[in-house]
Amino acid sequence: MIPQDSRFESDPDELVAEAPSLPDGWQIASPDPGDRFDIARLTHLLRAHESHGRGWAGSGVDDVLVEVSEQGLRTRENVVVRDEAGEIRAWGSVHDRAGGRMLYVHIVERDLPESIAQACSDVLVEWAVGQAKAVGAARGIELQQIDTGAFADDERQHKWLAGAGFERVRTWWQMSRPVTPEEAAQVPDAELWEDRGVRFRQVRRAADGMPDEDDLRAVHDVLEEAFLDHFNSREETFDEFIHRLREDPGHRWDHWWLAELLDGATPEPVGALIGTVSESTEGPDGSYVSYIGVRAAARGRGVAKGLLNTVIADAASRGRNRVGLEVDADSSTGAEKLYTSLGWETRYITESWHRDVVVPD
Repeated sequence: MIPQDSRFESDPDELVAEAPSLPDGWQIASPDPGDRFDIARLTHLLRAHESHGRGWAGSGVDDVLVEVSEQGLRTRENVVVRDEAGEIRAWGSVHDRAGGRMLYVHIVERDLPESIAQACSDVLVEWAVGQAKAVGAARGIELQQIDTGAFADDERQHKWLAGAGFERVRTWWQMSRPVTPEEAAQVPDAELWEDRGVRFRQVRRAADGMPDEDDLRAVHDVLEEAFLDHFNSREETFDEFIHRLREDPGHRWDHWWLAELLDGATPEPVGALIGTVSESTEGPDGSYVSYIGVRAAARGRGVAKGLLNTVIADAASRGRNRVGLEVDADSSTGAEKLYTSLGWETRYITESWHRDVVVPD
C-alpha cells in the first residue's frame, strides 16, 4: 500500500549533525518545489552531472519535479546544500522504492573546490543513511538497502561512493535502436496481433482513456514473476507499482502491452512490456522500454521478440526515431543477444552501487 504519510524524516536537521567542513554560512535545507529558481537550479545540476558522467544531458524539469513535487513526497524526500548566498550546490533525493530497497540520487556541483565538494558529498551520504534508518524502521525491517547509480566513467562519483561504504554490484548497458518509418509494418497492428498461438495487445481502456484494472494487475503479476530470478528483485505491491510508474514523465497508458497464450479456453497472460516516451527538444521523440518480462514457463515461444517488435512498430507509427532499453550486463540469461539481434547497440554504461544500513531497534 502507498502510505498516507511519508516514511521519511522531513527535517534534515534531525539527520545531519553540524558539518564543520562546510564553509561559513552554508546551510543544509529542503528544496522548495514551488520556487521556480530552485527547480531551475536543480535541473542545471542534474544536467551538468549527466554531461560530465556520460558526455551529454538528457533530463529536464519534469525529471526534477518527479523527485521534489508535493505529489511525490509520500514516497520521496530531498535535501540540498546552499551556499552563503542561498545558491544550491548539492542535491540528494531518496525514494522509498519497495520493501528493503531505497533509491538514492547524489549530485554535487562539478565546479566546487575538492574539499568543499567532498564536504557536500559527506552531508548527502549522512542524510541518506539517516533516511534509510527512518524508512526501514517505518517498514519494520532490520536491514535497509541504499541503491544508487553512477556512470561508468564518473571517477569522482566512484571515489565518493566507495569512500562512503558503497559497493559496486552491477553493470548495465544502456542500449538504443534506430527506428525507420517503414518499420510501422513490423507487425500487423501494434494494438492487437497474433502469431503462433500468442496474442499481443495493448491493455484495454475504457471510453475515458483509463485502463482496465484487471489488465494492469495482469501486467504487474507477470512482471513480478518474470523478475523473481533477476538481480536485486524486491517484491512490490500493485499499488506501489502503479503509483511509481504513473510518476514517470514519459508515462502513457497506451504504451502498456500484454502477451497472452491462446492454447487453452482462456487466454493466459505470459508476457508484458511497459514503454514510455523519451521526449527530445532537438528532434523526434523516442520510445523507451521500461520493463519487459516473460513468465518462465512461456520462454522460448517468441514472446519477448514479439513484444519488442510491437514496440518498434508502435514507435515508427508515432513518428519516433529510436527505442531505448536497459540490460543487465552481468546477467546469465543472455537477453542482450536478443536485443543485439534485433538491432540494439550499447550507447553508454551505468553501474549500481549499494550500501546496506542496519536499522536500529
